[in-house]
Amino acid sequence: MKILIVDDESNIQKTTALSLKTMGHQSVSAFSGSQALRKLGEDRFDAVFLDLRLGEENGLEVYDEMRQQGFDMPVIMFTAYSSIETAIEATRKGVFDYVAKPFVPEQIRQALRKLEESRSLANKVEELETRLADKSPGIRFESQDPRMQQVYEVAAKAAKSDANILLLGPSGTGKTVLSRRIHEMSPRAGNPFVVVHCPSLSKELLESELFGHVKGSFTGAVKDTWGKVDAAEGGTLFLDEVADLPLEIQAKLLRLLQERLYERIGETKTRTADVRILAATNKDLQDEVKEGRFREDLFYRLNVIALQLPGLSERKGDLERLVSDYVDFYARKMGREVAKVEKDAMDAILAYNWPGNLRELNNVVERCLILCSGNTVTLADLPIEISGGKVESGGATGISGLGSDVTLQELEDEHIKRVLDRSESLEQAARTLGIDSATLYRKRKKLGLL
Repeated sequence: MKILIVDDESNIQKTTALSLKTMGHQSVSAFSGSQALRKLGEDRFDAVFLDLRLGEENGLEVYDEMRQQGFDMPVIMFTAYSSIETAIEATRKGVFDYVAKPFVPEQIRQALRKLEESRSLANKVEELETRLADKSPGIRFESQDPRMQQVYEVAAKAAKSDANILLLGPSGTGKTVLSRRIHEMSPRAGNPFVVVHCPSLSKELLESELFGHVKGSFTGAVKDTWGKVDAAEGGTLFLDEVADLPLEIQAKLLRLLQERLYERIGETKTRTADVRILAATNKDLQDEVKEGRFREDLFYRLNVIALQLPGLSERKGDLERLVSDYVDFYARKMGREVAKVEKDAMDAILAYNWPGNLRELNNVVERCLILCSGNTVTLADLPIEISGGKVESGGATGISGLGSDVTLQELEDEHIKRVLDRSESLEQAARTLGIDSATLYRKRKKLGLL
């Protein structure tokens, strides 16, 4: 790596530069904040060692100026023992790590090893995100529907602020995808986007998932654990199906929103959090408030900006374009020529009501590309509830696709997706499938539906 050393003491400069050289790294020296900023503008650096006290200058102010000018490489602080508390606070602010003076070369080595591990992890995450992107079709944030156009316009404006945003609409309308897009358009885009699925865990586990816990705080707490709030530090925390949060946790979430404070389970120390909250639900939160299941003060805190996503049946003008995008995606994924959809099949798609919205459309198109012969999707390839039963299925009744060249696993996956699309809740879907909620959660995770 190429590293900039910013320190006003020449002996520190020499010691650090020698340590870096023996470890195979290059270094450049700067003795003041202004000199450091000039060198950052002249060359590319992988990291910066920055003294907390640069003569009369404050290293944290230099750090802030670096960030304001767009220099986002990792920064490791040099600090005297008397200033370690300040250095710890600096790490909460975004400084990668700190090294206490006086130091030995091994401390420099450890700091760089930690940095290299972090870079390796970031590369793996980027690779995984790329692979995941290849497994699901992207969504173009454009629409012929005036309501969706307004949603996208408001989302783009709101993304630039730190305001809490509440995404409303039926299941499968793309609330999670839009929330990620808002994060990507925000000043926090370089920091984590963390999702919490509120209905998927018990109250005790959900509280730990959000805020973390300390060892011994409850049965099974065998080690200290940080929660999703900490994981989202500096970034965005997305609460999916927030209406299902238990009332006890709602109170703690309200405190997080109002004061940016929280405690891990079993810990008395109060911690601060720098996170932006986005939330989504398919329920009417005002009705939930009237029924006493959702706190009114929390509703108003979350509802600073509300985005109402219409169901797919209300935006039929986008349907042909969406089908085309999904068909192109799954054709590429399966290594086939780009498929086309016959007119009678497209007419049936346009006439269908799509209760499962985008998620159901995605599943149906994937199924069609698996079952269709050649590169043409016909009316016969559609599920019977969409085709209207106008096509004979070779004597098969019930689930469309029985007896065709489809594996049992593909049939199970398709059945689970379709039951989820038509169920009002996860509990109802689990009952229909004849499995418990935990098993359904695992299967949803395997299918990439979380």
